[in-house]
Amino acid sequence: MHSPSVDSPPAPSPYRTAVRAALALGLSSLLLLVLVVAEWGPLISVDGDIARTTHRWAVADPDVTQVCRVLTDWVWDPLVMRLLCAAVAVWLVWRRAAWWTAAWLVTTSAVGTAIQQGMKAAVGRERPVWPDPVDSAHYAAFPSGHALTATVALGLVLWLLHREGVSPAVWRTAVTVAAVSVVGVGLTRIWLGVHWASDVLAGWLLGAMLVALAIAAHTRWRP
Repeated sequence: MHSPSVDSPPAPSPYRTAVRAALALGLSSLLLLVLVVAEWGPLISVDGDIARTTHRWAVADPDVTQVCRVLTDWVWDPLVMRLLCAAVAVWLVWRRAAWWTAAWLVTTSAVGTAIQQGMKAAVGRERPVWPDPVDSAHYAAFPSGHALTATVALGLVLWLLHREGVSPAVWRTAVTVAAVSVVGVGLTRIWLGVHWASDVLAGWLLGAMLVALAIAAHTRWRP
């Protein structure tokens, strides 16, 4: 006799999964924000230790520092990431049927810019200051705009590629490029001494939260 089959539990919907991820990332971002605003001693100490160590390395190795400057200013710069989103949006509009997704992509990118600029102004955290700086940056430090923008842009593009059902080779390549870029841009900002480590972490968390919220909105309301 065959034992009766047991139905597996239904998989959670993409919408619920995205909302849960956004909630977890949002709570983590809020906690980090509170610790930064309160100038929590252990966090400030770790930020300082990392910044002093990487700055010492950056001064001692100008070749690596120059590579980091090229990557952060020309490859992973927020403007480049926004242009990538704009190019993908144009391609979506060219397909005619994807105008809603194109507007969703551009809107999410704009919201990401507004969030990071608003938080920079509200928190007003000072950037690291060095007697021998290897680079400079504008505006306040928290969160890292480079890290947030790269996370949003590349996260959304990855999700769109997943929806398109690209080949495994293309998918693996895209994931690798996105992961290297998101991690790399954060590390370059720390190496160049223009951000504390917690600024970069905040950029990653907020960017990922925005991607999750955008996916939830697209899943729920796309015509």
